[in-house]
Amino acid sequence: MPATGARAGRWAALATEGRNRRSRGLDALPTERAVALLLDEDRRALVAAGRARAKVARAARLAAGVLANGGDVVFLGAGTSGRLGVLEAAECPPTFGVPPRRIRAVMAGGRDAVFLGREGAEDDEAAGRAQGESLRAQDLLVGISASGVTPFVRGALAGARARGARTVLVTCAAGAQPRTADVVVAVPTGPEVLAGSTRLKAGSATKAVLNAITTAAMVRLGKVYEDLMVDVQPTSAKLADRSRRIVAAAAGVGPGQAARLLVAAGGEVKTAVVMARLGFPAEAARERLRRCGGLLRQALGPSRRRP
Repeated sequence: MPATGARAGRWAALATEGRNRRSRGLDALPTERAVALLLDEDRRALVAAGRARAKVARAARLAAGVLANGGDVVFLGAGTSGRLGVLEAAECPPTFGVPPRRIRAVMAGGRDAVFLGREGAEDDEAAGRAQGESLRAQDLLVGISASGVTPFVRGALAGARARGARTVLVTCAAGAQPRTADVVVAVPTGPEVLAGSTRLKAGSATKAVLNAITTAAMVRLGKVYEDLMVDVQPTSAKLADRSRRIVAAAAGVGPGQAARLLVAAGGEVKTAVVMARLGFPAEAARERLRRCGGLLRQALGPSRRRP
């Protein structure tokens, strides 16, 4: 049903719905200039995301703490925002070895809406609240809403808070209410080149923020050593090759030895590195990692060559 009256006025006042002065002549621009404008606006959005780094870091620490204490992280949104949450959740298991149930996504309108737009689903506040109320007190809900007023997301955040779960809102609205969530990451990207199309620079800024939250959280959880994804799951030929290269780089061995170490370690990159660096057999390497909380840097600290 089309919005009228006060609700329509509220949307008209949103920065994400406004008109960008730089793109008033978009339809008359040569293609190269139009592309240049789009990419420059993306650049500006990423600069704005950088200014929100303190809040992004708070969200990352919150996510790491929730995962460390047995909770789950759930990304939730509608439209482009929801699809970005789906993408973030889908990438974490192969990259960081996190079980899919521990980091997952909820899309307004259900799974089909990931592939086919169901724009009306974002207005279902009750459905969002039900999703929030399905969480446990130890979980974290990351609501994603470019406008900051999406009813499905706001309902979910309210439901999650009622359950005692922790909450984060990622938005491109400068005036988002701080009481909406425990942490509000607001990146004021301003009007889009194509008015209202928040799949553009708002989407780019949101993706950057979500990348930073999950990656920084995984660093805190010990799933990264130096700049290497040491809990990567070798579920494809590319990832298997990457695992071998990571072992070779972290352990200082050749590719052949790295491959043999991985076989002996059952495909576990961190175990293979400890085996190579400390001369431990696989089980002793696993035990050392367990006692170090899975932190490879700590496990590689001073030790005798053999247990």
